[in-house]
Amino acid sequence: MTRATAVRAVLAAAVLLVSVFITLTMSPRLGLDLQGGTRIVLQARDTATVEADRETTDRTLEVLRQRIDSLGVSEPTLTRSGEDRIIVELPDVQDPRQAAEVIGRTAQLTFHAVEGPGTDGPQEKSPDPESTTGPESTTDPDPQRLTLPDEQGRSLALGEPRLSGAGVEDASAAFDAQGGAGWTVSLEFRKGAGQDWKKLTGEAACHPAGDDRRRVAIVLDEMVISSPQVDPSVGCRAGLPSGATQITGSFSADEARDLALLIKGGALPVPVEIVEQRTVGPTLGAAAIDASAQAALIGAAATALFITVVYRLFGALAAVALGAYGVISYAALVALGVTLTLPGLAGFVLAIGMAVDANVLVFERAREECADRPKRSLRSALATGFQKAWSAVADSNATTLIAAGLLFFLGSGPVKGFGVTLAIGVLASMFSALVIARALTEIAANSRFVSDYRGVNGIGRPGAVRTWLVRKDPKLFRKPVRWLVVSAALVVVAVAGIVVRGVDLGVEFTGGRLVEYSTSRPVDVETARDSIAAAGFGDAEVTTAGDGDLSVRTGKLDNDGEHAVRAALAEEGGETTKVRDELIGPSLGDELRRNALIALGVAVAVQLAYLAVRFRWTFAVASVVAMVHDVVLVVGAFAWLGRPVDGIFLAALLTVIGYSVNDSVVVFDRVRELWGANRRTPLDTIARRAVLQTVPRTVNTGMGALFILAALAVLGGDSLADFALALLIGIVVGTWSSVFTAVPGALALERGAKAPPPPAPGKGKGTPRGKARSTRRDPLDNGARV
Repeated sequence: MTRATAVRAVLAAAVLLVSVFITLTMSPRLGLDLQGGTRIVLQARDTATVEADRETTDRTLEVLRQRIDSLGVSEPTLTRSGEDRIIVELPDVQDPRQAAEVIGRTAQLTFHAVEGPGTDGPQEKSPDPESTTGPESTTDPDPQRLTLPDEQGRSLALGEPRLSGAGVEDASAAFDAQGGAGWTVSLEFRKGAGQDWKKLTGEAACHPAGDDRRRVAIVLDEMVISSPQVDPSVGCRAGLPSGATQITGSFSADEARDLALLIKGGALPVPVEIVEQRTVGPTLGAAAIDASAQAALIGAAATALFITVVYRLFGALAAVALGAYGVISYAALVALGVTLTLPGLAGFVLAIGMAVDANVLVFERAREECADRPKRSLRSALATGFQKAWSAVADSNATTLIAAGLLFFLGSGPVKGFGVTLAIGVLASMFSALVIARALTEIAANSRFVSDYRGVNGIGRPGAVRTWLVRKDPKLFRKPVRWLVVSAALVVVAVAGIVVRGVDLGVEFTGGRLVEYSTSRPVDVETARDSIAAAGFGDAEVTTAGDGDLSVRTGKLDNDGEHAVRAALAEEGGETTKVRDELIGPSLGDELRRNALIALGVAVAVQLAYLAVRFRWTFAVASVVAMVHDVVLVVGAFAWLGRPVDGIFLAALLTVIGYSVNDSVVVFDRVRELWGANRRTPLDTIARRAVLQTVPRTVNTGMGALFILAALAVLGGDSLADFALALLIGIVVGTWSSVFTAVPGALALERGAKAPPPPAPGKGKGTPRGKARSTRRDPLDNGARV
């Protein structure tokens, strides 16, 4: 065992031990779509005097945190998103009506002096000798001042606010059995506000008992919640000396508690609007976890069995490294505190299938070395395979990381989690392939038995598929234009589906509300539609979802309306449970739709820039054309199938982009290598050889991903079926386009290009054609060697 192999083995063992320890001692942080609960996105709005910037949004967040803490929700999460949005996550909250009402109310609490009854025209007020307002008490009321009805509906003219809710130190609800006032709310004022309260009640006490002007109005969100008379025992200008007061108003127990909660939480610096609301039942999240776990086990087992059959002993060692990859990537997610969402869980499962890519690249390279030089040692061929595969491994993983980064920065909600898990999966797969798998295979290669019996190790002989292709040597690119015509025809069919059938944009992109219900008795769609229409929602779209569930989609539906829909379904289907609930405001829907288009545009531009730096511009353009071809075909397939296009689909689409470029990179990396070594050979011949040499890698890697996706499509249920379907279509068309769209496109572009062929391997860009780079030599050295 060499020193390098020993270092890799020790590093792999250390990382695995740490990962196992983390896995056994720490629990993952589940998102609301897996554990169940409600997620609310609030948009802060500007007022006439306050701008909803970062500072005011942070203050609003803290006020909301106090309110939510008082609701008794376990482990709520509040975070600011951008400059003026707040994300509220409430685990285990299935009915968001109370939470949304308490969160969304601005609670602008103010205390006013009552200037008299409110009137539409001038009214003479009787002079009061004890009044402190002087001659103005007998003048007509100011038509611009605030006029509100009191608790009994009588109109009151109110003066300017004298106190705000910020001056209240504490608020509590209590039942006043002794005084007979019922449920009341006691307020404790802060020191400075207590003096203002004393002055306000002292001025009101200067008016005679029974006069409206002896009252103090307590206003919440421009509604008089209480306007008590100052007690007759309080003298003029004396005021209430205690600095405390009690609000009465025929409250119920719940009303008194809610009012105390709002006042204690304080007034929001700016009003907020609910632009997104999602509720997931706990059973749906648990089912998704179970389905994903089954898909992961079945898909990983199928992938491990496949690479073991193809690469025998070394394939089995790669399967062991694949298991290590699963432990490491899971431990990384847990240790970093990443919130595992449903798309993120799907990304974790998908990355298992894609993790074999680097191993396949290395093993195919090692097979080539053994075939070209049969007497070469197995260890030497393996080392060369790792060395020559490094460029393709780095480029293909870089493109996938770009896609993951775009998902994180341009995605929304759970889609961000998919980007994080995909990025962690890529890094963990590179470690498992380049460190763990390499250490295991190098140790095995040192064995005489493994080295002598080449049929056992799995790389000593070329694969059957490649042997057959080399023997047949099909002239794939004698007429490359015909392949471009086939690709163009496929694009036309896809565009026809988009135009004829249209794209079914999900509620996430259109705005509105989508609620999924489960009933104890079966209810057909027509009966459910009639019941919902009778409840006053005739424009609702009712479809089936999952195993007998019902999906209701409307343009606008508040929480009370949703409760009415559920009650209507319960009359027909018995006990009705809300499984999933998504509410997207129209402004957010427009924004998400715009961001989706931006994400796709940025993905194309970034991949083009990266490929242009790493390859010739002709290769870069051809790869991007193939990538756009794949995107159009996937969208067109969903249009023809009538499947919804939502945020999860966008995550799948960006993953398809990374996968498509990944395949093209592997092919063009081989083209660049072969062309540099055979600069006089026609490019179409070079391209044919490169494709035939890389087909085994493309097929074997694709099979690993297909096993996982097939398991997800079958076991994942409605929540993951569309995601898996989009990726299945994307991988198939991506495999096609990397060979029959990207390569013919590059050949067509190269006909008009004037750039020389790339330099031979090992030569710098500045080396003249046909001349090797010279090295400095000692003057006393004549160059002779023995």
